[in-house]
Formats: sequence, C-alpha cells, structure tokens
Amino acid sequence: MSNFKKAIILAFLVFITISLFGQTAAKLEVILNENTLTWQQVTEFILEAAEIDTGTTDPFQYASQQNWLPVDAVSGERAQLNGVSLLLMQSFYIRGGIFYRLFQGPHHAYRELVYLNVIRGNTDPLNSVSGQQLLLMINRIYALLEEGLI
Repeated sequence: MSNFKKAIILAFLVFITISLFGQTAAKLEVILNENTLTWQQVTEFILEAAEIDTGTTDPFQYASQQNWLPVDAVSGERAQLNGVSLLLMQSFYIRGGIFYRLFQGPHHAYRELVYLNVIRGNTDPLNSVSGQQLLLMINRIYALLEEGLI
C-alpha cells in the first residue's frame, strides 16, 4: 500500500474517530503513535468510545470489577488481543455466539471478533495491540452496529 493511501486511510480514521467519540486530537495522536498499548490505555479509550460512564472510578478498575478484563490483566502491562476482544465485546454489549455466551472468556471473544471480521488478518490472540489496530477495531464495531449486524 502506498504512503499516500496510508495517509488517506489514517486521516479518515482520525476524522471518523474524532466525530464518533469526541476524543481530543491530542489523545488520539498519543493512541495512534503507540505500537503497544497498556491495559490502562485500552480501557480508558474503549470505555470512552463505548460511552460508558465510570463515575469517579478509574476505567481500568471499573472494567476489572465488571469482569470485562482477563483475570491476569495489570494496569501498566501490555494489553493482549484476546483480552482486548473481551473488553470490546463487553463494553459494546455484543451478544456473540453460543460459545461466547456460555463461557464469556477472552478466547471466545477473540474468535467472535475474528468471525465478525472486526479482527482481520493472520493474528495471534496473545499479540500486543497497537493504537492503530485498536482504532480500526472500534471503527469496525461502529460500522457493524450502524448496519444492525450486531
């Protein structure tokens, strides 16, 4: 993919993300420039994108209390794709298939988002999540919600 196409896609994502989430440009820039996001960064961004009010509770703590994170998630450590999948499924209230509904764990959340084409390409569920990857996944979820597919 040419640099021009990448720049167009990135500009589009930034524009859509700003209009959908009301995030500040500075916050978006920080997220986009991160190659590896922490659990703290991921929970703050996803909960804000999903318009979940945590009150005075820290977003990471809130998500942890709701059992929306893997049990081994630590605020300052790198977020893994399977756990981020669980947080996305829970935050956006995505119902999922039978196995996800029965077990509601990171493994089945990851498989559900692969099936829904939110996660694309040959990925490992234990991979770190970049800012660009997180924004793409959130934008795909919004597209599916708009189309009434989830």
